[in-house]
Amino acid sequence: MPDLAARYMGLSLKNPLVVGSCSLTGSLDGVKTCAAAGAGAIVLKSLFEEQIKAETGALSSSADGPYAGEAEEYLQGYGMELGPRDYLQLVKDSKAAVDVPIIASLNCISSERWSEYAVKLQNAGADAIELNVALMPTSAKQDAAEIENRYFQILHDVKSRLEIPVAMKIGPYFTSFAKFATQLCQNRAEAPPFTVGWCGPGESGGKIIWRGADALVLFNRFYQFDIDVDKLELKAGNPYSHAAEIHAGLRWISLLHGRVDADLAATTGVHDGRDAARQLLAGAQVVQLCSTLYRHGVEQIGVVLKELNDWMAGHGFDSLDQVRGRLSQARSEHPQNFERLQYIKLFVGID
Repeated sequence: MPDLAARYMGLSLKNPLVVGSCSLTGSLDGVKTCAAAGAGAIVLKSLFEEQIKAETGALSSSADGPYAGEAEEYLQGYGMELGPRDYLQLVKDSKAAVDVPIIASLNCISSERWSEYAVKLQNAGADAIELNVALMPTSAKQDAAEIENRYFQILHDVKSRLEIPVAMKIGPYFTSFAKFATQLCQNRAEAPPFTVGWCGPGESGGKIIWRGADALVLFNRFYQFDIDVDKLELKAGNPYSHAAEIHAGLRWISLLHGRVDADLAATTGVHDGRDAARQLLAGAQVVQLCSTLYRHGVEQIGVVLKELNDWMAGHGFDSLDQVRGRLSQARSEHPQNFERLQYIKLFVGID
């Protein structure tokens, strides 16, 4: 039998299948069900800043941000069942109830909220924090550097106060994604270029003052926008991913494997064991499952696990180390294929 044990952000996992942040992990019963189904680790449903504000009485339609009103309406109508105090209790109860790593998830806008609640989640017993950063660059007044710097600032605010590992779940829409990802993961003795005069912990004495992310989760699936042509109003698009959406993450994991100082977690489009195998071959440390669990039930974790196990056995792989990154660009004899293969096939006429 192949050894499916994995390491993620320094945490020991019995297998590389991680249940991604979703409503399935928003209750203790859900966490127990996912663990019993075979999950290697569990990311709890995200705690949103709007939930924090609502509990403190600070949420209003006049809140900052282009989606403040929409977020308020959504959370009041659907997502307010789990407030911050309940969330902290969920972390504590989950740690006591299951024997797999519990990763708390934060989705905030204000910098002070990120660090404040990250500390509380650490104190509640979370094994790690996943920062679900989904900033939508809709303002024509913001340039690329300003947007990237917001991510650096959020990461710094959280990392500088925590002892547990931190993952950044981000989207792919950056001008130079490879450079941005590399900067997010670097430990450096100087600050990132986001604020003149910025300083962080450990600046004196030549110590490292910038601590990079312990993992990147690729890629965040943003809120899907749609229009109802009959009612002439906005509506939400399909919230679930399809297997065809795996390709963006697959490419960037294969490009970044061995080139960033952090683990890579694949999310979006992983629906079966072969999808998991593809991401592992590209260089993913772990793969996150979400939409496939809604489509097929939580027992799909066991199905994917068996398919992955059978695939490894069929190819004679004894451990994930023999699989991981085998088809990454860094280990390829034809690295150009990772960037231009689709054009080569198109113009040369290769099927």
